[in-house]
Parts: sequence; C-alpha cells; structure tokens
Amino acid sequence: MPDINTIHGASVEDEPVKEKQFVTDGLLPPEQVGRLRPSDPNLPIEVLRERLEKDNYLFLKGLLPQQDVLKAREEYFKFLSPSGVLKPGTEPVEGIFDLGKDIAGFPGIGAGETGGNGRPGGGQAAVFVDLALQAHTEDWYAEDFCKHPALSSFIAKLTGWGDNTMMFRRSLLRNNIPGAHAIGVHYDQIFLRHGDISNITAWCPMGDIKLTGGGLIYLEDSKPIGQEIEAEFFRKAEKAGFTDEEAKNAFNCNMMATGLLSESPSAFATQFNRRWLVSSYEAGDVVLHDAFAIHASTINHDPEGVIRLATDLRFCDSSRPYDKRWCNFYRVGDGV
Repeated sequence: MPDINTIHGASVEDEPVKEKQFVTDGLLPPEQVGRLRPSDPNLPIEVLRERLEKDNYLFLKGLLPQQDVLKAREEYFKFLSPSGVLKPGTEPVEGIFDLGKDIAGFPGIGAGETGGNGRPGGGQAAVFVDLALQAHTEDWYAEDFCKHPALSSFIAKLTGWGDNTMMFRRSLLRNNIPGAHAIGVHYDQIFLRHGDISNITAWCPMGDIKLTGGGLIYLEDSKPIGQEIEAEFFRKAEKAGFTDEEAKNAFNCNMMATGLLSESPSAFATQFNRRWLVSSYEAGDVVLHDAFAIHASTINHDPEGVIRLATDLRFCDSSRPYDKRWCNFYRVGDGV
C-alpha cells in the first residue's frame, strides 16, 4: 500500500496547492494556504494520539466504509429531492445542484447565516429547510450513519474513554450549495461551554469533495489561539458582571451574533500570522479535531455543481460533566 503521506515521493504537506481557495473575504493568497497532513487509521494508536495533540486535528483517510457513506448521501438527496434542489436527469447520490435555481432557496443549515442559530432563508426556502432539518432524525442518518461502529469504536480507542464514550445526539448535517455562504471562523468549545473540555468532533464528508468544493479548512497551530480567545471572552464577561449562564452563552454580547469568531478567514489568518490548511476529501475520510481547533470552510466552486454534504458528530467522556443541551436533535433556535 502506498504511503498516504507522500505524493510521488514528496511529503503531502509540502505539495503546493494550485487550486484557488475562496473564502467569504475573498481569495486566500498562496502564502496563507497549506495542506492538511493525512493519517492512516491503521498507524499505531500512540502515533495517532501524538498527531492529534500536535496538530489539533487528525485527518483519517478511509476510516469509514465508502459504500456506507455513499448510501447515506444517496438517502439524503432522495429525501431532499422534492425541494427541487437537484439537477434534472442526475442521480441523487451525485448531489448535483440545479444551477438554474436561485441559491437563496437552498440555504445551509447551521452555517452561521443567521444570528442565534435562527432559521435560515425566507418563504422560498421553506420546503428545503424543513426537509434538511427533518433529515437529522431519519433512521438512515441518525441510526445507520451517525452510530457507525467503525467511528465510535475508533474514537473510544483513540481517546481512551472506552465504554464512557458518548456521541451527542445533536449533530450538524450541512449541505453547501455551489456559491452559497461558507462557514465562518470558529472553534467548537464556544458552543459546548456547559460541560468540561472533554469533547472531540468528527467531521465526516458524505461524498467526495474537490479542493474547490467547499471543504473544511483548519488554521495551522491554532489551539493556543483558541484557548487564549476563550480565556479573554471569560475575562470580559467577568468584568461586565455577567452571570455564569450569560458568560457561557455562545451568542453573548462579547461575541458575534452567530457565535463565530470572524466572517473573514483571510483577515483572521493575517491577524495571527497563520496559514489555512486545506485538502480534497473522499467518501470515508474523517477529520477529528479538538475543542479549540479553529476552522472554517471555503466557498463551494465545484465546476460540476456538486453539493458539498458533510456532518459534524461530537463525542464526549460521559464520566465527566458534559453539555446536556447537545443530547437532543438539532433544531433552529435551540440556543446552541
């Protein structure tokens, strides 16, 4: 088996990214772009733990069976097809957007488009949004995909939590229509403050995503930045006389209405002198990241109009205090 960490003998991370990367504040300049380091899930567990600790992410190639991922993708687009989102004559598993439609009718779920996790889109988006929300509770997703044993068993082993490993029911099944709003800059602990810092996120692409397809991007060496920003939020909250509940609110007045750190990834990278690490993704890949790993997404400019579909699944150590707000299915306006 070829080394997944090399391309033609050279390190993957050293390979220049030739495809243009667009974010909400424009084109990322070449000096702000690097590559994620891929990891083989079969490496010794100690090596994988060291990589997660060092990089704040662990990009696992082929952790999930590809056919299981594509089955969930197919079911998702079958379920959403009554909204008219798909290009006529294409197969649901392809997930190709009907470019003749107005993208305003197909907004992303939980993508920071609305303050306080409100409902995105207007009346024209009602059917699409209703179906996208309902998809979170369908068995092909909530049971078959989210509870896939290949993922839960790997996380239990990697973290050492064993039988205490618990997946939060609340997940973020996100679609990203070509040309639509990208996900802003954030770290996950902002939205999980009602528990100990003992959570890990599994970002699961549900289908192949090209380098131009709107995939997740990670700020290089970002954990210290995230930890300091979080500490500063709480210092400001204490100075302002916030109650404990107010301070933990992801949408408090010291933060953006969406709970994000910034809507400008390029400016954010300039501010902290860091690069954004990018990659293409394949069905079956999973990226794990810790509570303070800062991430965002690029704008989907897939040339074939492929809709980027992915989900955020979060796990915790149930033997420690955890954020019980995440024990219910995702719904708009749930305060998280």
